[in-house]
Amino acid sequence: MMQLAKFISLSHFLLVLCLPLALAGHDYGQALSKSILFYEAQRSGILPHNQRVSWRGHSGLHDGKASGVDLVGGYYDAGDNVKFGLPMAFTVTMMSWSVIEYGKQMAANGELGHAMDAIKWGTDYFIKAHPEPNVLYGEVGDGNSDHYCWQRPEDMTTDRRAYRIDSSNPGSDLAGETAAAMAAASIVFRHSNPAYAAELLRHAYQLFDFADKYRGKYDSSISVARKYYQSISGYNDELLWAASWLYQASNNKYYLDYLGRNGDSMGGTGWSMNEFGWDVKYAGVQTLVAKFLMQGRAGHNAAVFERYQEKAEDFMCSCLGKGRRNVQKTPGGLIFRQRWNNLQFVTSASFLATVYSDYLASSGRYLRCPSGNVPPAQLLSLAKSQVDYILGDNPRGTSYMVGYGTTFPQRIHHRASSIVSYKVNPTFVTCRGGYATWFSKKSSDPNLLTGAVVGGPDAYDNFADQRDNYEQTEPATYNNAPLVGILARLSAGRGGYNQLLPVAVPAPTPAITKQKPAPKPKVTPAPASSSGPISIQQKMTTSWVANGNTYYRYSTVVTNTSPKTLKSLNLSISKLYGPIWGLTKSGDSYTFPSWLNSLSAGKSLEFVYIHSASPADVSVANYLLA
Repeated sequence: MMQLAKFISLSHFLLVLCLPLALAGHDYGQALSKSILFYEAQRSGILPHNQRVSWRGHSGLHDGKASGVDLVGGYYDAGDNVKFGLPMAFTVTMMSWSVIEYGKQMAANGELGHAMDAIKWGTDYFIKAHPEPNVLYGEVGDGNSDHYCWQRPEDMTTDRRAYRIDSSNPGSDLAGETAAAMAAASIVFRHSNPAYAAELLRHAYQLFDFADKYRGKYDSSISVARKYYQSISGYNDELLWAASWLYQASNNKYYLDYLGRNGDSMGGTGWSMNEFGWDVKYAGVQTLVAKFLMQGRAGHNAAVFERYQEKAEDFMCSCLGKGRRNVQKTPGGLIFRQRWNNLQFVTSASFLATVYSDYLASSGRYLRCPSGNVPPAQLLSLAKSQVDYILGDNPRGTSYMVGYGTTFPQRIHHRASSIVSYKVNPTFVTCRGGYATWFSKKSSDPNLLTGAVVGGPDAYDNFADQRDNYEQTEPATYNNAPLVGILARLSAGRGGYNQLLPVAVPAPTPAITKQKPAPKPKVTPAPASSSGPISIQQKMTTSWVANGNTYYRYSTVVTNTSPKTLKSLNLSISKLYGPIWGLTKSGDSYTFPSWLNSLSAGKSLEFVYIHSASPADVSVANYLLA
C-alpha cells in the first residue's frame, strides 16, 4: 500500500510537470487569427487574389449550372465537399454576432477585416441562392455520393446537383436561419458598405416572409439532407430567431411584436434548453430577447419577454452547474453533449455565456439561479475555462485547434487537408483512389488546416488522433464561428464593456489619424426649427459614460403643423456620428419609418439617435402635403 501511495504521488508530480505551458496563459489573439483563417480553407468557388491558405485552389466552378442558376461560392461545411445551407447560414449568423458584439476587439487585433471577409463569402453565396422571393437553394452536392469518395475539392467528380425549397416545397427552418444570417450580416456592413447592407436586409425581409407564410421543415423538401443535418427541433425556433435578428437590424416594431405575440405558442418562453447549435436556436433567441428587455426596448411585450429571459437564465445556470437540470461535464471540466462533434456545443454555449455576462454587467444585474444570485463574471469565467480546455488546458495537454500550441491533431478527417495539394502535385485523385492512397495513411496531413476546431474528446476526456475517427477529428465551420467572438473578448482582457449600447461595428481598416477632441455637447434642448408646415424639436433625454466616453441620447420630434396630411417627407441630417432609430435611410436623406406611410394633421413622429457629440443638424429637404 505504501508503494502504491508513493507511485500515485509521483504520478501526480509528473503530471503537473507535463502539463502544457499554455496553463500559464493563452495567446487569444493568435488563436483568434487562426480561427478566422480556417474559413479560407473551407471556401468553395473561385478563390480571391488575397487568399492566404495557398494550398487550396478553385473548386465547384459549375455549381448550379444544371439548374440554370449560379451557385458558385459558399463554404464546405466540414471535412466533406457538400454545401449544406442550414449549417452554413448558422455559421454566418454566429460569425456576424461575434463581430457585432466584439468587432472593436477584433479590430484591435487586426482581424476585423478578415472576419468581415469570411462573413461576406457566405452572404455573397446566399444572395445567389435566393434568386426569387420564395425560392432558396439549400444544398449543392449529395452527401451519400460525396462520402463514398475521398477527393480534393479541386478534383470532385461527385454529383453536384442543387436542391431548393419554394412555396410548394417549403423549408421554414432553412429560410428562417438564412434570413437571420442576412439580417445579422447587414448590421456588420451597415457603416462600411451601406448599399450592401441594404441588399442583405432586403433578402432577409423576403426570406422571413417566405419562411413564415409557407411553413414546413426543410428536410421534408430536401430529403437528402436528412441523414446529415436533420431538423429535429422543427422550424419555430428559426422563425423566432429570424424575427430577433430582423428587429435588431431594422428596429421595426413588427418583429418585436412577432416575438411577443408568438413567444408562448412557438416555444420561446416554454423551452428550457441545455444546448444551442445549428439545429436548436431557442437559447440564442432567449438571450437576444433578454437583451432587448434589458435595453428597455420591450414596450408592451415586457411580460412575455421576462418569460424569455427566465429561460435564458435557466440555460446559463445549467451551464454553470447551478440550475435545475445541469449540463453534463467531463472529468476535465468540458461541457459534454454528445460523442459526435461535441465541441460545436461547447463553443456555442460559451459564446452565449460570454455575451450574457456582458449584458448583465452592463445592466448592473446578477444572474438569477435556483441556488441564488450569481455575479456575471462567473459566466465569463466559465466561457474562458471552456476555451482554455480547447486550447490545451485539459488532461491530455492537447489543443483541439489545429495549428495552435505544440500538440494538436495531425490526422484530421478532412479531404482537402489529408491529400497533397493540387498545386504541389496536380495528378488527379480518383474517387476511391483517395481512400486507398490518402485516407489510409498513418502519417500527418500534408496540408495544415490552421485554426480548425475538431470534434473533440469523449465524455471521459479521451481522444484518438485518427483520420477514420470522424466523430472526434472532423472539424466544422460552425465550431469556429462562436469561438471567434469569445476569443476576441478574451484577447481584450477584463476592461469595461457596455453591450447594451447600440451596435456600432467599426470600419474594418480604420485610418490612423489624430483627431481633434469632439466639441462638448449641449445639455439643454436644441432650439426648435421649422420648414413651412413642419416643425422639428430636439432634446437630449439621457447620457452615460462608457469606456471613458460620454454618450448622449437625443430625441427628435417632427410635427405636421398644417391642416393637411403629410404624404411624404425627406429629412436631411448632418453631423450624425452614431446609430439612428425611427427613420428609414433613403439615399442621402431619411424618410418615414417602414411602418408609417403618412402623418396626419397635427400628428408627430419621433426618432432617436445616440452619439458623443452635440445634436445633429436636422432639416427638411422636401415634403408633400395631400
